[in-house]
Amino acid sequence: MNPHTVGFTSTTDVPLYWCAYGAEKGERLLILHGGPGAHHDYLLPQMLRLSAPKGVDARELLFYDQRGGGRSRSDKEREGDVTWQTHVRDLERVIIELDVRPLTLIGYSWGGLLALLFARQAAAGLVSVKPSRLILIDPAPVSRRFRDQFEREFARRQEGPEVQALRVELAASGLRERDLEKYRQRSFELSVAGYFADPRKAHDLTPFRVTGRVQQSVWESLGDYDLLADPTFRTIDAPTLIVHGRQDPIPLVSSEQCASALHATLVVLDQCGHVPYVEQPDGLFDAIERFLAPKG
Repeated sequence: MNPHTVGFTSTTDVPLYWCAYGAEKGERLLILHGGPGAHHDYLLPQMLRLSAPKGVDARELLFYDQRGGGRSRSDKEREGDVTWQTHVRDLERVIIELDVRPLTLIGYSWGGLLALLFARQAAAGLVSVKPSRLILIDPAPVSRRFRDQFEREFARRQEGPEVQALRVELAASGLRERDLEKYRQRSFELSVAGYFADPRKAHDLTPFRVTGRVQQSVWESLGDYDLLADPTFRTIDAPTLIVHGRQDPIPLVSSEQCASALHATLVVLDQCGHVPYVEQPDGLFDAIERFLAPKG
């Protein structure tokens, strides 16, 4: 499926690429990719399943490349100056310019944390639009302590025997000499295999690149952050769904404590790491559809 509309924002400080899939007049969902410093492409095609669920009117899915990544890299902005506040400000302007109201935010990984930061600013009256619903898919850790745990666990997995065996297998396959493009594809998959409950399932992934300076700048801007210790964070009143893979290297306790603070619905997917739209798509999308279904 190709997007029916693409464009660049005109109200943000630098132009941000955006695209829309699905029904042009359907319910609109704004999807936030991970990173920071990445782009939306790697969520495709799997996330497009939300555009035409069974028994529900078709929806319009909106994606945009966050500043400093993908098609939203600009010479006008120094990549090392992008902060979490930059992303929140950009998101507010994207919402207003594309007229995404009522506002349902679906955030994956870093995009989940961005959705929470935006909702926190809305609760404090610092942005002009409040989310009506939040869907957080394996959100990035809600505190620096949990992020440190994630970084150690992901590094351990990447150096573990399962991923190392896959690297040895690739090196001995002769694929580099036979088909350099397929070799690069497989090398990318192994670079993220530690995110999976079973590293052998890191196949048929859409490659993506992360702009390192943007990623570093955003995380540095968060400092020793802890959303759970922020009283304003607990005043977020948008109905919230959190879906988390039990084998995600991001600690499950991060999402558990976030769900408790926000009185959110938490769905834990077994035999699933950080990539539920690949590892457990039925469990993920069934949970989202139940949450989005009209109440009463």
